[in-house]
Amino acid sequence: MTTYASPAPTQAPAARLLRRIGIDTQYVLLGFPLGLVTLVVCMTGFFTGLGLVVIWVGLPLLVGTLMVSRGFATIERARIGPVFGYRIPHPAYKKNPGGDLLRRTFTPFTDGQSWLDMLHGMFRFIPSTIGFSFVITWWIAAISGLTVPLWDWAIPDGPDRHDLPELLGMGDATSTRLIFYFAIGVFFAGTLYPVVRGAALMEAWFARGLLCGVNELREQVNQANAARDVAQQQKAAAVSAEATALRRLERDIHDGPQQRLVRLAMDLGRAEQQFATDPDAARATVAEALAQTRETLDELRALSRGIAPPILVDRGLQAALTALAGRCTVPVDLDAPVTERLDPLVESTAYFVVAEALTNVAKHSHASEVQVTVKRNQAGLLVSVSDDGVGGASLAKGHGLAGLADRVQAAGGLLDVTSPATGGTQLTAALPL
Repeated sequence: MTTYASPAPTQAPAARLLRRIGIDTQYVLLGFPLGLVTLVVCMTGFFTGLGLVVIWVGLPLLVGTLMVSRGFATIERARIGPVFGYRIPHPAYKKNPGGDLLRRTFTPFTDGQSWLDMLHGMFRFIPSTIGFSFVITWWIAAISGLTVPLWDWAIPDGPDRHDLPELLGMGDATSTRLIFYFAIGVFFAGTLYPVVRGAALMEAWFARGLLCGVNELREQVNQANAARDVAQQQKAAAVSAEATALRRLERDIHDGPQQRLVRLAMDLGRAEQQFATDPDAARATVAEALAQTRETLDELRALSRGIAPPILVDRGLQAALTALAGRCTVPVDLDAPVTERLDPLVESTAYFVVAEALTNVAKHSHASEVQVTVKRNQAGLLVSVSDDGVGGASLAKGHGLAGLADRVQAAGGLLDVTSPATGGTQLTAALPL
């Protein structure tokens, strides 16, 4: 039984906007004091340790500064996660568990990420100060402008008071002053989101570039290497599957049609000799040769179906599987509601999975019934063949299913076989679409 989680309730656009402004604002406002703290700690620790290196006291001080910078960097990675909307992974710092105490102590010196953490601690105050200045200015202007009718009366109105509207030539009326400052508040409130968002992203991207850039680049290289390895494995599997198919085709032709054609040639030669002495025997030999010809044609048609079945090309996977189930000597319960046409490679691979599985069931399983299921889901095509036979099937090299596993892997899929010795075999192939 599969339990599906109910979808998370979606917030209204206004609520999402206010939430985003709140997250970005607290990120920038907290970043300013943190930037001052990290500036003082990292600058003081680094230059003091650098100056005391000549008497060796500076080395442990530098190590301590690097470790403190690493702690500040860990806090910052946790802070920038909500700004981007996803969790920022922590990089793997270099370790030296096998070395002695002295080597383990000074391992941060050889870790590039530790130096980047300290560099961020020294210079993060620059984007923090710029972002803090803009955010605090926009918030104060927006709040004070929108609430000007509430506090304007409290400002002393002496003879020397000259407000901005008056200096701009708009007059000194109270209503003019209130409307002017309220309009300024509306402007700053309307532009609050882009300004706060821009300031938060400026500071967050600066932190991400120093604190996560190397780790992200390393992960991209690892993913590229993994993709290359998968492509090489698929290529090797395709070559192996093709070689296996060619060897099987060669064996089938040698054991079947070739032997019949050799016998056909011998029968026709014997009939040619019998026409002069025994016409009746010659006609019987020709009739037997015709029967051999029909059987040879039937075997060639069967082999051609194994290479590229015409019904699969013309009518699709469902019709081809129905034909396979009808030819199987074991009763087949087919459930394949896939009526649309799929990628030719996927259709061909699914067809040969079912064909090979049914062939093995008929030859080795002694089963009384086979269930074939083909389902399409969001991930791809799932092909399952189950029987109630003796079991014992394996994907190991040397077994008949090894070539089938290579064919599935060449198509980018996975093949799994469950076949306990107590009986019953289930073959499942997952093919991507």
